[in-house]
Amino acid sequence: MALRPGQSPAQRKAAFPPSVDADTRLLILGSLPGDASIRQGEYYAHRGNAFWLLMGDVLGEDLRGHPYAMRLKRLRARGVGLWDVIESAQREGSLDGAIRGAEVRDLGAFVARLPMLEAIGFNGKTAAMQGRRQLGDRPGLTLIDLPSSSGAYASLSRAQKAERWAALRSWIAPPAA
Repeated sequence: MALRPGQSPAQRKAAFPPSVDADTRLLILGSLPGDASIRQGEYYAHRGNAFWLLMGDVLGEDLRGHPYAMRLKRLRARGVGLWDVIESAQREGSLDGAIRGAEVRDLGAFVARLPMLEAIGFNGKTAAMQGRRQLGDRPGLTLIDLPSSSGAYASLSRAQKAERWAALRSWIAPPAA
């Protein structure tokens, strides 16, 4: 595909390492971090992304009020891990529709190393498509398609998204006493 004048080639963008531990019961898989997340080195860093609000609703606590490292710690304490289905890809901007030449993760081998894993929530259509293609049907593992937490996905209100994300509560570990 020829570039238009002033257009730069799409950059190859890489995802982050997983945020999981041996107690991960629920894994949330996104597609590939957006530009704001890559710049800040944090999952779901864009202000318009409702991920931390939605997960806060699921956990019943304000995650956005914590520094990033504490957010990850709070998720892990409740048995929730984060990762992405795509290792790297060419993408101009942050939209999943612009992903080209994706190098996908080996999700099958990864989930086999999580002994307590019971469910995977796919954050958005791209994550679900790529993740389900790799994982297929796995006995004992529930796969849940979630509406994207991205602000670019505006077909549902945040309240409607929260309603759908509430399905994750079944796999959340109770808070430590």
